[in-house]
Amino acid sequence: MGSSRRILGTVGLLSCLTLSALVPVADAAAPAPAPSAVRESPRVPFTQRYQAVQHGGVVRASNSSISCRSAESPQVEPCPEVQKGAAGVNGDFEMFYDEVDKDPDTYNSTRAELRVPRGAKVSYARLYWGGNLRVGEQKPPEDNGRVLVAEPGGAYKAVLADTVVGHHTDAGSDAYQASADVTPMVRKGGAGMWTVAQLNIAMGHSEVGAWGGWTLVVAYEHPQEPLRRISLWDGFESLAAGAGEAAGETVEIAGLNAPAGSSGRAGVVAYDGDRGTLGDSLTVTADSGRRISISDAENPFNDVMNSTITEFGRPSFVRQPEHINNLGYDADVFDLSPALSGGAHTLNFRFTGESQGQFLGVLFVQTDARR
Repeated sequence: MGSSRRILGTVGLLSCLTLSALVPVADAAAPAPAPSAVRESPRVPFTQRYQAVQHGGVVRASNSSISCRSAESPQVEPCPEVQKGAAGVNGDFEMFYDEVDKDPDTYNSTRAELRVPRGAKVSYARLYWGGNLRVGEQKPPEDNGRVLVAEPGGAYKAVLADTVVGHHTDAGSDAYQASADVTPMVRKGGAGMWTVAQLNIAMGHSEVGAWGGWTLVVAYEHPQEPLRRISLWDGFESLAAGAGEAAGETVEIAGLNAPAGSSGRAGVVAYDGDRGTLGDSLTVTADSGRRISISDAENPFNDVMNSTITEFGRPSFVRQPEHINNLGYDADVFDLSPALSGGAHTLNFRFTGESQGQFLGVLFVQTDARR
């Protein structure tokens, strides 16, 4: 996002939305509709997509699909340094697609490793993808609901969105997120390098900048792992611009029943967060009222959505390419254990926005459960 972009409107992220752990899961066997049958909405409130209490956990594979090619200003860091982690925003660069498959029939493709433990059974898998359609070119939104996916060692298969596509336009950006249940595909394909191609995103240069990427979230069962509650929520919300308490909204996650001293993690997928543009934060409050700032070595407390793909502040799986600054795409997993030290039935996640605002797409939580 360019530093002088038009500020996002004051649409709140989530207006004190309570998500019960007893919300029924959508029928995973329902057939995916054709892209033309999938509705779009500028705001998709967060709802629970999946929940389970089981021995196992949740993992994810993720990558961005577009990166810098050349700087548009002599004052910014060179593109190679930004890809290695230097501060830089997508609006300061000419952006171009990442392409790793050498297939002449695809114009973008990236890979990431899915680490499902040996002996585990996949209980649910969902693929999320999204980006900006308006940069130096305008991409047709009719293509938002389709990507190509290749399992480890396999050929591409078309995956179609099976739920409402979030699609929000303003004076500078044309942002969207789509998703699909891919449980049968992941059960068959298993662990290894997954490839996602033909993600509908625009390249070029604009004040707002290009961004886009994908994340595969997978819940699994394994008899030798602790009993855990696994919860997945998704939507498409614009986080109000501006730093500070007045800019934030809260999502309350109920029904966790986590005992004192529990371990836990929370994953977030967000779009158009800028590395080095300060003001955005994530805090979690448990039943005790103690508020914990969620951050780590790669995601500072005042720049938590900063174009990284990390787990507890470190890379956790192989990606191709493996940029550190992903220039507008975040898919991070944070340690929740400090917020669970006294146990928790309810967690309140509070997000505040950087000066240019962001889009939030996915939140998944894993906590220890009482036996």
